[in-house]
Order: sequence, then C-alpha cells, then structure tokens
Amino acid sequence: MHKRTKNYSKKSESASRNIFASVVLLLLSGSAACTRTVLVTEDAPIRTGPDVRARVYTLDSDGKWILGDNKVTIPEGWYVVSPSYVKE
Repeated sequence: MHKRTKNYSKKSESASRNIFASVVLLLLSGSAACTRTVLVTEDAPIRTGPDVRARVYTLDSDGKWILGDNKVTIPEGWYVVSPSYVKE
C-alpha cells in the first residue's frame, strides 16, 4: 500500500506541475480578449478610441508646429493621420 500512495503522490505532483505550467503559459501569451494594435505604415489614418489623452502640436502664428505642455482629451472617433497625409 505504501507504493500505491507513493505513485499516486507522484502522479498528483506531476499533474499539479502541468496545470501550473499551463496557467503560466496562458498568462504569458495573453488572453483571447486582448487586442494588440501595431502601427506599421503611415499610409492610412486611424481613429481614436475612448479616453485618449495626449500632448498635441498646434500651429503658431509663424506656421511652425509647437508641442503643448499639457495633455488634452481627444474625443473618441477623431481621425489621426501621419504628417505625410497633410499638405503643408
């Protein structure tokens, strides 16, 4: 009976390790509910999502772009384009 308990204990320990490893791999790989966006090219506009806060550039009286010191909220759905999209 001692051997049977020992084998059961080894199987249980092995199963626990497998479950732990599976959970760790699942957490490291991310869940299916997560979406990751990568900006690859500058030939297409994107739209802002909810609650976007960022520092933005504005044109001064000389026509130069000046980066603001504070962050502003950009409304959801606004388009963001690359500089090559805009004629200057």
